[in-house]
Amino acid sequence: MGFADDRLIPLVDAGLGNSAYLVDLGDGRALAVDPGRDLRALRTAAERRGLTVAFAADTHLHADFLTGALQLAADDGAAVLASAAGHRTFPHTALADGDETDLGGLTLRTLATPGHTDEHLSFLLLDGTRELGVFTGGSLIVGSAARTDLLGADRTEELARAQYRSLRRLADLPDRTAVWPTHGAGSFCSAPPGAERTTTIGAQKQANALLAAPDEDTFVRELLSSLGSYPSYFDRLAETNRRGPAVLAAGPALPALSAAAVRELIGQGAQVVDVRPVPDFAAGHIPGAVSIPLRDQFATWLGWLLPDDAPLVFVTAPGQDLPELTWQALKIGYERLAGHLTMDAWIAGGGGRATIELLTADRIGDRPVLDVRQQSEREAGHIPGAVGIELGALAARADEAPSGAVVHCGHGERAMTAASLLQRAGHKDLAVLEGGPADWAKATGRPLREGA
Repeated sequence: MGFADDRLIPLVDAGLGNSAYLVDLGDGRALAVDPGRDLRALRTAAERRGLTVAFAADTHLHADFLTGALQLAADDGAAVLASAAGHRTFPHTALADGDETDLGGLTLRTLATPGHTDEHLSFLLLDGTRELGVFTGGSLIVGSAARTDLLGADRTEELARAQYRSLRRLADLPDRTAVWPTHGAGSFCSAPPGAERTTTIGAQKQANALLAAPDEDTFVRELLSSLGSYPSYFDRLAETNRRGPAVLAAGPALPALSAAAVRELIGQGAQVVDVRPVPDFAAGHIPGAVSIPLRDQFATWLGWLLPDDAPLVFVTAPGQDLPELTWQALKIGYERLAGHLTMDAWIAGGGGRATIELLTADRIGDRPVLDVRQQSEREAGHIPGAVGIELGALAARADEAPSGAVVHCGHGERAMTAASLLQRAGHKDLAVLEGGPADWAKATGRPLREGA
């Protein structure tokens, strides 16, 4: 049994596409690498093994989630390990290239690997002089490297060139060295699809097209051509992580609200987010509510579409997981969580109701079609004649959406979110396609069109 099988516990956040890691140090203590604010899975893993987190290491100032390192410092007394170049404003061990941290038998060596961010570090885990593995954060990842455009267009190419040098440095490690990235499939910080989240240096030399690039210019061109859009909340979260997110004194609670209280909150500028399944929202919802069904990707779309400084009221279905809903909001910095109510409570309290039609693919007919998927999805195959506007850009481009559109994505969740935004902007006679382009092709017998 190898080290990773016995003492490394990956903790995957499927919604954000990230992995944190818990390392059993063999003496009742543990190292946590890139822990997020939602520490439930980490706590469960640590308790199962009887571990106390003694070290919490952040590879970089994360843009997609709030760090849980401060919470671990407050709760467990963990030493926070992070880059000196990050200029964090809270107590931490400030590390630079080549610094080593004694973990009590194992050693954590700091490697400066800028590119994804300026201050990015990788952490090489050593047993004596033997390289066990390297925590690469958003530097070398499975099949690619993380994006370099988070600090603005004027820095993108410069950071891509830094990323090239960082990957080359990591590639000099022995082929057997395990690679434990933070970003992976499903992360808007990275590009490649796929199921594998860990790898080895040798495997990446064979399979990673960026490592095979013959020169720096080719690397930069290939990396930048793979980048799509990313959630708007990424632009603010790194600074929150630099200052340090608030430490939570207790587990969060989401109180039940009356219809009258919700009307008052709406009058004060609250946003209403309906987290029920798509059919429930279609059948009846609070006018002006935004549909974001509660699923793994909930946090991404909440952060992309709604402001973080307005109170949030959630419309929930009976039996939905309220702690999950709360933690998905908190892990990306949404803390003004006013409470929740059911649609039945809203109606019983005299509230009005709006609806949106659900359509099967055989009923679209000649209606205009709006495709709200990511550009890369659209290029892989789209309904001919469909207007393409990514969901993340739709609120600002609602006037470009065709009147009376049938809105679609891949399955229906993003499409209903888009339809709710359009309805809120004044569009009428909207419908949402049940399913996606493949269902249209099957229903009509016509091929999808590839390309832009």
